[in-house]
Amino acid sequence: LPESGVPQLVQPMIWDYTADLDVEGKVQLIEKYRRCGFSKVWFASAFKGATGVNQSLTLIGHHLKNHLQWLEVAKRTPPDALEGIALTGWQRYDHFSVLCELLPVAIPSLAVCLQALKNGGYSEQVKENVEKLLGMSNLEIDSFMR
Repeated sequence: LPESGVPQLVQPMIWDYTADLDVEGKVQLIEKYRRCGFSKVWFASAFKGATGVNQSLTLIGHHLKNHLQWLEVAKRTPPDALEGIALTGWQRYDHFSVLCELLPVAIPSLAVCLQALKNGGYSEQVKENVEKLLGMSNLEIDSFMR
């Protein structure tokens, strides 16, 4: 693979939307990519649309846990290996499925995930920042927003 020149032309993106992703497995995968000549990798997470084909509301806690796991992977990865993270927000599972988790109901999840990434984690201060930004009095992480 290194002799093919491909690692100089592309950067792999590692996709995982689970709340309990295998941090050690991802670190090992990045090491394998680096041994193959890829100097940079991307992560891909989701702030909505990755928990069920007919899901209508966004469970923020699931997506927050996913981002916290990606932060853990980033901490255990050489600093020069990570190019960035793509926050995806899926609206359907395939072209034949109904729409799921429309953007308006997922904006709190997007805000929480972005703030967690920006601040390197989630804390009461991050929660308060999101509530202030969105004009909310009570951000619910582990249950569906009312």
